[in-house]
Order: sequence, then C-alpha cells, then structure tokens
Amino acid sequence: MHLRDRLLALAIVIVWGVNFVVIKVGLHGVPPMLLGALRFLLVVFPAIFFVPRPKVPARLLLAYALTISLGQFGFLFYAMAVGMPAGLASLVLQAQPFFTLAIAALWLGEPVRWHNVLGMVVAASGLALIGTAAAGGHGMTVAGFLLTLCGALCWATGNIVSKSMGKVDALGLVVWGGLIPIVPFSLLSLWFDGPARIADSLTHLTGMGIFAVLYLAFASTVFGYAVWARLLGRYPSSQVAPLTLLVPVAGLVSANLLLGEELAPVQWAGAAVVMAGLLVNVFGGRLWPARAAVRQ
Repeated sequence: MHLRDRLLALAIVIVWGVNFVVIKVGLHGVPPMLLGALRFLLVVFPAIFFVPRPKVPARLLLAYALTISLGQFGFLFYAMAVGMPAGLASLVLQAQPFFTLAIAALWLGEPVRWHNVLGMVVAASGLALIGTAAAGGHGMTVAGFLLTLCGALCWATGNIVSKSMGKVDALGLVVWGGLIPIVPFSLLSLWFDGPARIADSLTHLTGMGIFAVLYLAFASTVFGYAVWARLLGRYPSSQVAPLTLLVPVAGLVSANLLLGEELAPVQWAGAAVVMAGLLVNVFGGRLWPARAAVRQ
C-alpha cells in the first residue's frame, strides 16, 4: 500500500474512532432519533441530485437502509443516550464481524473456520466481562450495552445485504441508502421526544451540536465510507479490512483524552479479551498453514 493511501486509511480510522466521542457530544443537545434524522438529511441533500442511484434492486436498497443506516445508528445513538460510554461503544460495536459470520453461515451456507469459532468464543468471553461491569455499574448501563449489541447485529445483517448486491458504487449506496431512514428517524423522534422538544433542540443548537451533525454526516459517513471503498477497490481486502481493528483503539483513547472516560479494571480486561478475539478471527487463518508446514 502506498504511503498516501496508508495515511488516508489512518485518517479514516481516527475519524471513525473519534466518531463515538462526537456522537456523545451531539447527544448533549440533540435527542438520539433527531440526531439520526439530521445526520442522514445532510448526507442525502444536496448530494442525491448529483450522485447516481446505485444499480441494485429496490428491495436490497431498502434492506440496506433499514439495517446499516437506520438499525445500526438508531440503536447506537439510543444506547449512548441511555448510558453507553463512547469508548466502550466503539469496542462493543466490533461484535459485528462475529454476527456477520454467524448470519453468513446460517443464511448463505458459508463455511466457518476453526479460527472464526475460536475468535467468537474469545470475543464473547470479553463481552461477557464487559457485560458484568454493566450489571455492576462502572459508568455503563445494561440497556446501553445491549442496545449497542443490537446495533452491531444490524450492521452485520447489512453486511450480508451488501454482499448480496455484488459490486456497487459505495458513494451512491451511502447517499441513496441514507434517503430512506430520514422519515423513520423523524417519526421515532416525534414519538420519543414530541414536537416541543424537537423544536427546542433545533432552535437552541449549540456550536458543538452543529459541529457534531456536520462531522457525522460528512467526515464519518461521506468521507469515511467513500475513501474506504476506494481503498478496498485498489488493494486486497486482507490489507485493508484488518485496519478497522484500530477503530476501537482510537475510540477508547479519544474518549479518555476528550471526555475523560475511565474504564474499570474488569472493563479493561474485557476490552483486551475482545481485541484478542478480533485478532484471532482476522489473522488466525494465516497462522494455521504456517503451523502445519512446521509440523510436516
């Protein structure tokens, strides 16, 4: 990978890691469902007038929008509003690769390798540790933890939908896939918050609130997904995809530096175990041939 592309990949990792801090800041003045509606409103308009609609069936575009756009971020935003710390959210959301493997095996009949199973078991143990910390307090609620897992499940389901599409223009998918969630997010905001709170939030947007919406729409979504798709198109997935392992690292560090979030020892232990499970899942398949060759 060229140096310029390495720097771009690092920039995306940092943007996506800091994204969780920005969500937390945005939620201080904007309710979670309204924040989702504003995010996708800016992603879609005016870009939708210039970006061609991706050549995918309407049912797949709808499924993508309801899982990755609405489901993932709806659950994540609400989780962080009810007590999920930004740093831990960036880590727990990484359960999505394991949900993806499980859904692909059940739905598409894809094989699951030994290192996938081992990685799942290790990561699940780490999530269990973090879950016990939620039950015992430590700055995190059980509801926030479970809702973040629901967001990871929606992300994983969306991955399977994306796989069913085949090769597709990523920017077009992000923009047109963002059109559909605007209405459900708005309706959910009316239901949860009511017109009065929505009006108050919009008329009293602070500078940080405006920054959060702009960051989520343009830095995290448009820039992040478009450039990431470009890197995946230029290099093998084996070179690009593992870099997402750095996202929770950036999330935990930025949450500590910018929000002053501190993790309890059991949470640090759980985070380390989850990261170990992710590493086994990504790199374990490369170790097995090497071990077999040594034994021969």
